[in-house]
Amino acid sequence: MNQPPSGAAGDRPARLTVGVVGAGRVGPALAAALALAGHRPVAASGVSDASRRRAEALLPGVPLVEPAEVLARADLVLLTVPDDALPGLTAGLAETGAVRPGQLLAHASGRYGTTVLDPATRAGALPLALHPVMTFTGTPVDVQRLAGCSFGVTAPEELRLAAEALVIEMGGEPEWIAEEARPLYHAALALGANHLVTLVAQAMELLRTAGVGAPDRMLGPLLGAALDNALRSGDAALTGPVARGDAGTVAAHITELRRHAPQAVAGYLAMARTTADRALAGGLLRPELAEDLLEVLSDGDTR
Repeated sequence: MNQPPSGAAGDRPARLTVGVVGAGRVGPALAAALALAGHRPVAASGVSDASRRRAEALLPGVPLVEPAEVLARADLVLLTVPDDALPGLTAGLAETGAVRPGQLLAHASGRYGTTVLDPATRAGALPLALHPVMTFTGTPVDVQRLAGCSFGVTAPEELRLAAEALVIEMGGEPEWIAEEARPLYHAALALGANHLVTLVAQAMELLRTAGVGAPDRMLGPLLGAALDNALRSGDAALTGPVARGDAGTVAAHITELRRHAPQAVAGYLAMARTTADRALAGGLLRPELAEDLLEVLSDGDTR
């Protein structure tokens, strides 16, 4: 392949042979979505039994080969390995001569832009960063979830249209992220999604300790409404004892957490302080109530 796929309005990008290096939860799903758009997955690499099962489920009939062989067979190669492994993988593929000039190399890391692919770019590869803003299960449902999913896209200007076209073909919505903004962009997503899972899991544990038989059923409507309100209104959606300045209630929370779940105290205090700061700045928490509240939170650290 000597030219990147056309992204001009009304054009259908050229059909590509697609390879996957790293058959974790993300790569096979992206390749399967590209297959639905008419591209042709031709090779994948995976080491663990779980990776092999995922590849078989999402990319039936696609052979599992070594990474260098994936690059030899594919016009577009998805490098879907863990973030910390990506620099070494890219350097190794370039050093061994596996990279072909004109070959599209796309990674799905949120942390990195395209500079992590510089060794391959110097060997003639066309670098793309296509990060799907979605949590993956490693099952076929992931392909459906890509419909309407935002992708954080970073690429050289001359490849921008090609990158955006590939995202659209996967059913996603491209969002341009500057190279220097990638770490902040990824931190924001981790704060919102990964930490949310921790908070929800911890809340369910505490409800079970309190005797609730179905904490998921109890939390579902509450958290769904809270998420919807937050996405619509931001800080204006804040409710609860911290935003109201109910220092006595917060003190009771801390006492009970110390008694039943001391491992949850540090997280509660950190989130309560952040909530108080935002509620105060947004005019939701009255300054005269904030003083007592912050004193309770400060005392919570020293008990």
